[in-house]
Amino acid sequence: MKRIGLLAIMLSLMLVLGGCVPGDGTYTTDPAGFFWGVWHGWIAPVSLILGLFNDTYRVYEVNNTGWFYDLGFYIAIISGFGGIAVTRKSRG
Repeated sequence: MKRIGLLAIMLSLMLVLGGCVPGDGTYTTDPAGFFWGVWHGWIAPVSLILGLFNDTYRVYEVNNTGWFYDLGFYIAIISGFGGIAVTRKSRG
């Protein structure tokens, strides 16, 4: 039962994240800024997988604000989800 619940959560998360991936720029009116860059950097693996099967998905937003979007995108790509650790646990 626990596996079914985890699978349902993962599928729901993929569906929600799929709605927020960068597109090809045809439906966007406002350029993406810093925080959209951070978000698109975090979900870049999902965008990459979706982009393999559908040409309208991109890893990187075409309609962006420039270096400010790039900064957020690259900060998220480099750090990931806890990729930059300030301290490390020592293995005892």
